[in-house]
Amino acid sequence: MKRFPVLLAFLVAACSPGGAQDGAKKAASGAGPGEPLGVTLLEMAPRKVPVSFEAVGRTEGSREVQVRARVSGILERQLYSEGDAVQAGAPLFRIERAPFEIELQQARGTLAEALARDELAQQETERLKRLADRRAISQKEADQAASAARQSSATVQVAQARVRQAELNLSYTNVTAPIGGVTGRALQSIGSLVAPNNDSALLTTLTRGDPIWVRFALSEAEFARVRGGEQKAIEVKLELADGSPYPQAGKLNFSASTVDTTTGTVQMRAELPNPKLGLLPGQYVRVRVVAGSQQAFLVPQAAVMQNESGRFVWVADNGKATQRQIRAGNWIGNDWVVLDGLKSGDSVIVDNLVRLRPGTPVQAKKAG
Repeated sequence: MKRFPVLLAFLVAACSPGGAQDGAKKAASGAGPGEPLGVTLLEMAPRKVPVSFEAVGRTEGSREVQVRARVSGILERQLYSEGDAVQAGAPLFRIERAPFEIELQQARGTLAEALARDELAQQETERLKRLADRRAISQKEADQAASAARQSSATVQVAQARVRQAELNLSYTNVTAPIGGVTGRALQSIGSLVAPNNDSALLTTLTRGDPIWVRFALSEAEFARVRGGEQKAIEVKLELADGSPYPQAGKLNFSASTVDTTTGTVQMRAELPNPKLGLLPGQYVRVRVVAGSQQAFLVPQAAVMQNESGRFVWVADNGKATQRQIRAGNWIGNDWVVLDGLKSGDSVIVDNLVRLRPGTPVQAKKAG
């Protein structure tokens, strides 16, 4: 009579809903002893996928210019608003003009004096030449007069050069934009003494943001793939910091001729249109280089695992799980691009991966 309650409790537990559900789950998964494990299989078929590489890049202006003072003087006026877009030749600053106007007047006076002396020397040369022809004077006097005339002509050339230099210095008092672009902040205050041979020479900067450049680096293997394709067919796409794609693609316009020995990468540069100045110089962006297309297999990221030998997938081969080493490329959406290690018709296991061991019997799950 004492054994009756124990036996009754065992029967109740076996007939309970929880016990029935556990048994059903084991039967459905095929996890029972000697039974194959139910798995989802993905049959491999080659697809045409883009050849793409990703890198982190940084934007920079297609032209970045430092605007510097080319003469010494007091900075009198600032003729632009900081951050404005200006055209090439637009006035930016004015340096005190009076000293250079005086210098130009002096140079012009010296030139006039030299011209007058040269005219007199030429006349004297002609007169003495005629006298020497009639042997009224010695040939030596005529030669000395000719030499003096040549020296006078050289003095005129020097005076003309000084006038040109004075005119140039005067023109440098008007500091203009060498290129069209967006102005930076003024680095010197009005009333400051600026000079071309020290730090005060830097007045502001100009940056052209349309088109904009992006610098990035690719590994040696990636660069070899890019270099092997047609340069015109290579596209460069950007992803902004917030994850949104930049709407316009660009083209490569520079690739280094050497490999950086410290990083093992090759420096690259791309040019992209930026009409609305949505990209600013100095931004960090994700760069995707698309260099044509290739035939490859796509495997879900969750199905690709890694060990000390590299990446691998589980393949159902004759009803048993087998590890297959693969060579993976980049990601496309939620899939790995598998370049080597799989062949058409292979059945890749995509779930129940943690329960697999080499040789584990597997079977495809029934639909539904």
